Amino acid sequence: MTSVMDRRTFLAGTGAVLVAAPIMAQAQQTGKTPRIALVFANAPEASLAGPNPANAYAQSFLDGMRVLGWVDGQNVTIERRSVEGKPERLADLAEQLAGRPLDVMVLSSGQSPIIAVKRAIGSVPLVWLGAAPSWLVQVGLAESMARPGGTVTGLSYLIGPEILAKRLQLLKEAIPRAARVAYLTDDLPLPPVAESAARALSVSLLPIKVATPERFDRAFATAREKRADAIFMGDGWFFQGQIPRIVDLAARERLPTFYRDRLFVEGGGLMSYGADWADLFRRAPIYVDKILRGAKPGDLPIEQPTKFQLVINLKTAKALGLTIPPSLLARADEVIQ
Repeated sequence: MTSVMDRRTFLAGTGAVLVAAPIMAQAQQTGKTPRIALVFANAPEASLAGPNPANAYAQSFLDGMRVLGWVDGQNVTIERRSVEGKPERLADLAEQLAGRPLDVMVLSSGQSPIIAVKRAIGSVPLVWLGAAPSWLVQVGLAESMARPGGTVTGLSYLIGPEILAKRLQLLKEAIPRAARVAYLTDDLPLPPVAESAARALSVSLLPIKVATPERFDRAFATAREKRADAIFMGDGWFFQGQIPRIVDLAARERLPTFYRDRLFVEGGGLMSYGADWADLFRRAPIYVDKILRGAKPGDLPIEQPTKFQLVINLKTAKALGLTIPPSLLARADEVIQ
């Protein structure tokens, strides 16, 4: 049996009861029920359904909405959709959703399809989870993090390049013998900070490009052929949609693998460190609530993550013959046994 020691709990707040009645009264007076679209790039759409969806992030979003007094099917309609790993479908899906009255779209995806999505929904406010603020400014979708100025705002999962160095440091601490680390990514060359961090840790990075999901088998085989001691999963918008496959490949090749998202570790991966995505999904309703009450998305700052999680799967470590240092286990936010 898998047990989880969770050292962080979500405090729901006590304001829900106070705000729910005014919101519902307002909806009744206007005769209009707000309509929200919650759109995922990778999640199986079936996992988003129901009052208690199987998808943990969809559940976090609904919980956050309830805290603010918004209950799906009562005073708000929340359409939950996914393109299930096919980014080329995002713009068409967004256009379909915006073709009916839509008050806000909440989108969790990589940056590549965002321009097409924005064009498809026109002036509909877009709360984007996963926003890369510098990129939004670069392509003209935002003026700045503090004041985006347009119709796009949201929450970033990035705090800057230093998180890459932190992840490599944690990997080396968990696996001191790791001298050759395969770096799987859909975007080469590697960022300079990764190279400099690796040198400081006496680690040689072996960059391997994974341009499509079909390339994972070859990528792991290449890592083994290059005698990698471990694998570091870098950026790739479609990586999260391939969790079972990636975890199975890592187990088959017996390669300790470090991830940036806890969902991989819950699925059997070794360890991860990154933004607490459940927290981002709990915070997204704050944007939705403000927009529904009349705020302009361009006046709502793009926020950075405030919670990060180190998650370690001891069962997987034992299967790989690894002993995780007690000092690292003591700092983990969750240990899966």
